[in-house]
Amino acid sequence: MLGLRKLALAAVAAVAMLAPLAASAQDARAALSSASALEEIKRRGSMRVGLSTFVPWAFRARNGEIIGYEVDVAKKLAEDMGVRLELVPTAWDGIIPALLAGQFDYIIGGMTITPQRNLTVNFTTPYSATGVDVAANKRIAGNFKTVEDFNKPNVTLVSRRGSSAAAAAQRLFPNATLRLFDDDAQALLEVTNGRAHAVVGSVPRPLFAVLDNEATLFQPFAEPLVKQADAMAVRKGDPDSLNFLNNWIQARTLDGWLAERQAFWFKGRTWRDQQAQ
Repeated sequence: MLGLRKLALAAVAAVAMLAPLAASAQDARAALSSASALEEIKRRGSMRVGLSTFVPWAFRARNGEIIGYEVDVAKKLAEDMGVRLELVPTAWDGIIPALLAGQFDYIIGGMTITPQRNLTVNFTTPYSATGVDVAANKRIAGNFKTVEDFNKPNVTLVSRRGSSAAAAAQRLFPNATLRLFDDDAQALLEVTNGRAHAVVGSVPRPLFAVLDNEATLFQPFAEPLVKQADAMAVRKGDPDSLNFLNNWIQARTLDGWLAERQAFWFKGRTWRDQQAQ
């Protein structure tokens, strides 16, 4: 009898010891849930996506709507989640701080994975592959054929502020003069007007620039200077979002949807007439 009583007391003690652990586990789950943008999206019934406007990732159509590859991705993601989509256009150089400040849930905006950015945000698996290329002015850079030709103090290059292309330009052409602009259109105008030798931009922007200005511009290199992988960005400490988004990207890769949308926006230009002037 005494032995049974000791066993009962031991069992009660064990339950008493486990109770705080169970409560602690519940608290941990609650904390993770409160930090999860995915859970907040489900509660709110809408997904807020931060992006920056640049062709063909996201840009204004003639009817005033924002269209582009990233918009298609965000719309499909919201549709699959069963929530509304809210697009939040944001200046590129402030888009990561805006994400961290909670102004939107995710960045879906052609953001290239870099170690520096990864220190601040977490990236999903890549859902598109791009790179960095150059479009140059025929009149003042027509005889430039190598990286060394562009990497001189008397050469002026332009790029979009805060972009991976600008970072690549600084790394590849450290001796050249690099001028930064808030959007691609401003940077390109400097080159077409002959005030800069070349624009360094993300693929396929340099190619599109040449196609639109064949009398003025050319592409000096046969291949992109840098190959890159683009991903969605989420706030740190949000494993639920990373898990869901990674699985969504895998599903839409396997069924061919992402490849079809990339081909439409990056390899063809049937959408050109929709672009606002």
